[in-house]
Amino acid sequence: MKTNLITPEGYRKLQQEHDHLWHEKRPEITKIVSWAASLGDRSENADYTFNKRVLRQIDRRVRYLRKRLPDLKIIEYSSQQAGKVFFGAWVEIENDEQQCKKFRIVGPDEIYERHDYISIDSPMARALLGKQVDDDFVVQTPQGEKVWFVNKIDYPSS
Repeated sequence: MKTNLITPEGYRKLQQEHDHLWHEKRPEITKIVSWAASLGDRSENADYTFNKRVLRQIDRRVRYLRKRLPDLKIIEYSSQQAGKVFFGAWVEIENDEQQCKKFRIVGPDEIYERHDYISIDSPMARALLGKQVDDDFVVQTPQGEKVWFVNKIDYPSS
């Protein structure tokens, strides 16, 4: 089950996506579908078929966002989080092979199209919660246990 946590920026982005799809993209595609339908035989009309499919995708995403947005809990940064890894933190970690990773721990709705975000539900994020700089932590992976070291923790300034 997905966690319902989200950063303020993530919530704004989903809200903007909903508004863009509903107020701009959907009316634009609806006009094209209506125009293509007016041409007659829809079975061989590529404009109609393609844009009807796009309209279904938009409607599916809008339904999802309308259902998901009210369930999300926006987590604001609190000064009590300073120095430890919690939701919304930017974390830099390193392992014994000097592999470094830097990412932000966010809600599962925020990770798409971002290579520097990981879900709070991921094993890495779960293992990191509550850790401080210079702490070691163990993550279970398909290849076995991996030990990492916390180099740096930052929180975005709001």
